[in-house]
Amino acid sequence: MPTDEERNTAAGAGDSGTPIDDMNRYIDHTLLRPEATREQIDALLREAREYNFYAVCVNGCWTSLCASELAGTGIGVATVVGFPLGAMASRIKAAEAEAAVADGASELDMVINVGALKDGDLDRVRDDIRSVTRVTGSERITKVIIETALLTDDEKLLACRIAEEAGADFVKTSTGFFGGGATVADVELMRKAVGSHVRVKASGGIRDREQAAAMIRAGAARLGTSAGVAIVTGGSSASAY
Repeated sequence: MPTDEERNTAAGAGDSGTPIDDMNRYIDHTLLRPEATREQIDALLREAREYNFYAVCVNGCWTSLCASELAGTGIGVATVVGFPLGAMASRIKAAEAEAAVADGASELDMVINVGALKDGDLDRVRDDIRSVTRVTGSERITKVIIETALLTDDEKLLACRIAEEAGADFVKTSTGFFGGGATVADVELMRKAVGSHVRVKASGGIRDREQAAAMIRAGAARLGTSAGVAIVTGGSSASAY
């Protein structure tokens, strides 16, 4: 598995044709559709094992199953919190986080309170994120979804800085549920907004290897996508979250 230093080198290396040989280890293989069935989750897990993706990313009701099925594989389980709106009470996000940790999640992907950010209520945004980072502590990864499709560039910068202050390990572009996904420009902006100890996850609309490589070169250390198999095999997919 590449180190952070190796990831950063890959992200900034070469031109658009430079190969990235460990693409699978950037991918959170994702299934967050509300209609997802057990059969589809089982397929997600089989693909994660076959291609050795970094993690799967699922809704909370699937955390325990995924943690059990992936135990000993080195593949993580990322569970979403406050997804996809981010507009619930912080105590509910904390409860979701506690349940996910108890069920075996190694990473939590939480959505910020976008309305509070737009109101300029920065303490509320910060405290909301901390309600989750207090649960994850230093033992698990917290990724903070800022929902770039709903923000101005200034708001994106502000959200990233608040997430860093609140103890986030990653800032993440999108849920993919609001008509916009990851862009190279947003990944570059977010990478510059935070210190080197905070990483960037690009998610939403990443459908093929070319798009994935562009995100990595822009500074993404992780990719959230349902098109992981297509990306590593060089195919394409109509679904990318």
